[in-house]
Amino acid sequence: MIRPVLIRPAITGASPSAVSPAINPHRGLFSAFLALALAALLLASPARAQSILRDAETEQFLRDISAPLVEASELEEGNVDIVLINAPSINAFVAGGQVVYLHSGLIEAADDVGEVQGVIAHELGHITGGHIVRRGEGTRAASNISILSLLAGIGAALAGSGDAALAAISAGQRAALGKFLAYSRSEESSADAAGARYLSEAGISGRGSLTFFSKLQNLEFRYQRRQDDDATFTRTHPLSGDRIAILRDSYERDPAWDTPSDPELQARFIRIKAKLSGFLADPNATLRDYPVADQSVAGRYARAYAYHKSAQVDLALAEAESLIASAPNDPYFLELKGQVLLESGRVDEALPPLRRATALTNSEPLIAAMFGHALIATEDEANYPEAEQVLRASVSRDRFNPFAWRQLGTVYAAKGDMPRARLASAEQQVMSRQYSQAIRSAQAAESGLPAGSPDWIRAQDVGLQARALLEEQLERAGR
Repeated sequence: MIRPVLIRPAITGASPSAVSPAINPHRGLFSAFLALALAALLLASPARAQSILRDAETEQFLRDISAPLVEASELEEGNVDIVLINAPSINAFVAGGQVVYLHSGLIEAADDVGEVQGVIAHELGHITGGHIVRRGEGTRAASNISILSLLAGIGAALAGSGDAALAAISAGQRAALGKFLAYSRSEESSADAAGARYLSEAGISGRGSLTFFSKLQNLEFRYQRRQDDDATFTRTHPLSGDRIAILRDSYERDPAWDTPSDPELQARFIRIKAKLSGFLADPNATLRDYPVADQSVAGRYARAYAYHKSAQVDLALAEAESLIASAPNDPYFLELKGQVLLESGRVDEALPPLRRATALTNSEPLIAAMFGHALIATEDEANYPEAEQVLRASVSRDRFNPFAWRQLGTVYAAKGDMPRARLASAEQQVMSRQYSQAIRSAQAAESGLPAGSPDWIRAQDVGLQARALLEEQLERAGR
């Protein structure tokens, strides 16, 4: 099941207050423009306006391909998340915490699992280098230049030279922007070196990393971006050609250079690409890329999602059945069949494959959430105890799933347990940024739960979290 989720609390980024107040937007349009340009660079957080794609198979795959790199980086196992963003651009980033964000467009652009591992290794280099935490060093250096240029401009203005004032401020803003960009490029070079080291220690060839950089370079050529030395100073990243030249020497001397990608991981990667294509792309485009003549697992997988997306239920089920016939115990094929049946209104038929998928994955949270939803959708109260059981298991292992919390709240409400229904609503509302509603729901839950019980304590925690996030939201709006 691939499901877009609009938020994830782990995403953090700079707030507008991170820009030095010394950048005065009232000192001429040119100065204001440069101030805004610098602010955009400093504050860009690609995750804030994007949705996250949640899928059990994809998330397990990303954990598996990153595990040896996380170990090589000496970060604590299990504390690094790889999150997929629904965005067609070829991008990856970190934005605070130990979380690597990959755009779906990056997965689409890659042809080999080693390319994705190279990107992940680079982003882990940003985490271990503390680049997000230390970003203030770069902004402070830029801000100091801004302050000096502003003071010089004020002096010129007081002396009666408006043109000289504007020139001084504008020159300072350009210098500040250049200072920040230079700092950003140094961080990127540092992350490149760290990523190469992690690939080496994990025994993964750097060929994929170089291939991916070559793709980025080709895009730069396609969009006619300058590749000369002067262009370097206007970029947040070093030129792709320079990065390739530096990394190639390191990679080719590494013992892992001739090591091929793990064939099992590569096969799984091809499946993931097909699955994402079927879910995200226009069905006609998917059917063009994966025609009926393509009877590979990837081809059938992509078509199943494309058919389901275009409401061709029988064709989607035929592809799903074909996949299950080839691998009866593959939980993700069973999940696919259950999803098609459930979302086509054939709820009772969806229960067996979803129950089996849940059992095979030991109640994987996302699959269990869908199974719990199917049990509720039968509108048979006899199924509600099982729904409560699987949904509680789901949220206990993955609290960041508003869909599961909403379903669990429905079960509690149906059985008349309104305090816990309101607590489930509060959990879901916090993740949906409905902070005022979350505060009210948490207070209502707390008043109806036994004092000192785990759920009573959790209601207090959720209420405090929602209140803190609301205050932060209001403070940002005020700024």
